[in-house]
Amino acid sequence: MQFLRQTLRAILLPLIAALLLFEEWGWEPLAALFARLARLPLWARVESSIAGLPPRWALLVFGVPMMAIVPVKLLALYLFGTGQKALGLVLLLSAKIGGTALMARLFQLTQPALLQLRWFARWYPRWKAWKDGVLAQVHSLGVWRVGLALKQWAKNWWIDVQ
Repeated sequence: MQFLRQTLRAILLPLIAALLLFEEWGWEPLAALFARLARLPLWARVESSIAGLPPRWALLVFGVPMMAIVPVKLLALYLFGTGQKALGLVLLLSAKIGGTALMARLFQLTQPALLQLRWFARWYPRWKAWKDGVLAQVHSLGVWRVGLALKQWAKNWWIDVQ
């Protein structure tokens, strides 16, 4: 049993870490991008309505779009399977980026109401601590530090050539 657990952990942890890194990288900037839409009066009213929802409705508003993205991702997989790799990739990336932006903003709007749900208030801090632990492991890797150094070098190079 221990061998199976270690094997699954070795296989799944890098995949989960990659997903968490993407979410972590994109969550704040994409939510901020979506938040800019609140400058539009109609959008601001919709956001205000969402932020004022009671907990169960907030859960529905947060959960339904998350589930609605699944068929789009399945369609992208179908396109891969039929040889339409470029279209499948564009659809998958669009769903991932758009979905992350939408979910990030919806979470910002619904988090206070969601935390009023007893089960959510109990499990969210545990999830957050686990996620932060995985990200801390990734951030401690040498390859991560090299990537950060390369990113800084590229940023400095870009500033110099302009």
